[in-house]
Amino acid sequence: MATNRTFTMIKPDAVENGHIGAILEKITAAGFKIVAMKYTQLSRRDAEEFYAIHSERPFFGELVEFMTRGPIVAAILEKDNAVEDFRALIGATNPEEAAEGTIRKLFATSIGENAVHGSDSDENAAIEGAFHFSGREVF
Repeated sequence: MATNRTFTMIKPDAVENGHIGAILEKITAAGFKIVAMKYTQLSRRDAEEFYAIHSERPFFGELVEFMTRGPIVAAILEKDNAVEDFRALIGATNPEEAAEGTIRKLFATSIGENAVHGSDSDENAAIEGAFHFSGREVF
């Protein structure tokens, strides 16, 4: 059964390029309610833990460097069918393959610097949300 919450991060590239407001506008215009949000920066340890699933992949070191180079915006979003709908809103990982109007088509510059993270399953949405937020930070 699909849950109605997902997790997202506006990544350092989009923050550096001044896209926080525009991305949040796209998210809320698509009917998502923000139930938790913070402006923060991942430590190396946090990034390594968050992306541990990719630790054996050749791009892991680059990913950790990228995700720790500047602040991010972490958020938990709520909407019916949240995970699937958000994945559609952000578009393909490669912005060149992303559909017109998606967040990655509009704001990403490459596969590696793709502006935003979106959970890929209900289970991961819960895990990722709990990684970044305590229960008292979610409304």
